[in-house]
Amino acid sequence: MEAPSSLEILGGAILDAAPPAQETGEVLGASREGRPIRGWKFGEGDLRVSLIGGCHADEPVGPELLRRLSGWLARLPRDHDALQRFAWWIVPHANPDGEERNRPWQTKQSTQDEATCFDLIEYLTSAVREAPGNDLEFGFPRSDEDAAARPESRAIWAWWRSESLPFHFHASLHGMAFGAGPWFLIDAAWRDRTARLRRRCAEVSAAMGYELHDVEQRGEKGFFRIERGFCTRPSSTAMVEHFRAQRDETTAALFRPSSMEAVRALSGDALTLVSEMPLFITPGVGVNIGPPDPAAEEWKKKIDAWRLQLAKGQKPERIRACSRSGCLAGMPIADQMRLQWTFIAAGLEEVIRDRSARPRG
Repeated sequence: MEAPSSLEILGGAILDAAPPAQETGEVLGASREGRPIRGWKFGEGDLRVSLIGGCHADEPVGPELLRRLSGWLARLPRDHDALQRFAWWIVPHANPDGEERNRPWQTKQSTQDEATCFDLIEYLTSAVREAPGNDLEFGFPRSDEDAAARPESRAIWAWWRSESLPFHFHASLHGMAFGAGPWFLIDAAWRDRTARLRRRCAEVSAAMGYELHDVEQRGEKGFFRIERGFCTRPSSTAMVEHFRAQRDETTAALFRPSSMEAVRALSGDALTLVSEMPLFITPGVGVNIGPPDPAAEEWKKKIDAWRLQLAKGQKPERIRACSRSGCLAGMPIADQMRLQWTFIAAGLEEVIRDRSARPRG
């Protein structure tokens, strides 16, 4: 197994860091309901890094990591290597309204405990997710005149545009409710330049005891399988095509550029990544990737049935017993964050290598 890079080693300190004081963040704008959208800038380096979380409000682990990263960076001396090599632009949570709706199940856990997971019953009964086309990930402005885009994405877009130089790296931290294990999505333009990244993420996942999530979607929504655990990230054009193929022009018309596409529009050949960490591990998914994957289909039926039973008043203890009998288990929050940071660190190392390999002048 490869030795961790100096960037990856920082993960331990980052995970132990306290978030920064909220009022220290720059107010970029306001949400639909008037809550502030906050961003943090750190560092003076020439490698510009954009990180965002919360574009889907029922995915809380990315925002937790980014708040800890912001707190860690805020307390560093100015001459620290992380501030001299990089310029960090961080939006821990793009959707404070959605975060508020999901707060009942997202804040009951103590993320200081290495083994803490989210509660299945709380998730099934309380999680709120916006419909496709109404989320923030695919809601960035099509142009400066796109006043119909959500105010959150317009504010973040304007903040990015205030940087006169291109970004080199962007990661949008996401999660899955259910999956076989970690899943890593990579910019298609960097598919052949990220072999070390894939190897490192696979090694660390295995060392932590996780199977990688695997799925074959044959390009649907922009997902092209690279290898087990790795896939190209989705695209807005492929999303539009998907819903048009279903004769759902209304949903198709809602899709705008993703945060990844927005950053590349500003920056050219930036490496853009999307992390997907499962809240709950569903064993057997990916053994036969299909499509369809029979294990994934069976898990979906079970989970849909549990959600319906809970809505009809079924006692949670019975659902818990059923989930345990199928070996469904939560993925510790600390492990999710550790693998998200591994992905970011490996991505930054790929960007550094790519830049150093290019001819000067």
